[in-house]
Amino acid sequence: MTTEEKLKHFQEICMTDAREKSARMLDDCVRALDAAFEEHKAEAERRAAMQEEAQKEKLEREKNKKLSIGQLDLKREISHRQEELKDKLFVEVKDMLANFMETREYQELLERQIRSAKEFAGDEALIVYMDPSDEDKARRLALHNNVTVKISEYSFSGGIRAVVPSKHVLIDHSFDTKLKEARHDFTFHLGGK
Repeated sequence: MTTEEKLKHFQEICMTDAREKSARMLDDCVRALDAAFEEHKAEAERRAAMQEEAQKEKLEREKNKKLSIGQLDLKREISHRQEELKDKLFVEVKDMLANFMETREYQELLERQIRSAKEFAGDEALIVYMDPSDEDKARRLALHNNVTVKISEYSFSGGIRAVVPSKHVLIDHSFDTKLKEARHDFTFHLGGK
């Protein structure tokens, strides 16, 4: 083998070796880049999933907040409407009481209230107060029940109030008080039969 052939053979061996090393280095580089890409992709997907979850939670909180505000607004509206209806109802009840006060049954009610107050007072002194609108009934009730009847300085819409001074007791059968108690205790029952 001549020197030239030897050089050519050496060159071929070196070139083959260089190509193999280059191919191995290129394969290693491609594998490293693929691994880095997969790692980067997995990290990006993890971050995206976390961001998506955080966004879902934020939207859920906002939805719940809006829902709560909406429920509060509805409750306020219902409460407002109920108060309006309650006002109308109790105006009608007052009208009915005014009509009732013109009947014989009202006279009988006053008699029963006075008898009840007398029973409570027993032998103690009793002062019965009547509404100014009932002044025409006061004298007859005082004589008929043998009690002291006074006309109140202010209206309490009917019924009686009685005082047992020795016991420091007020017996309140006034329509004002009964209406206030009824209004306070009154509730609407929604959604039932």
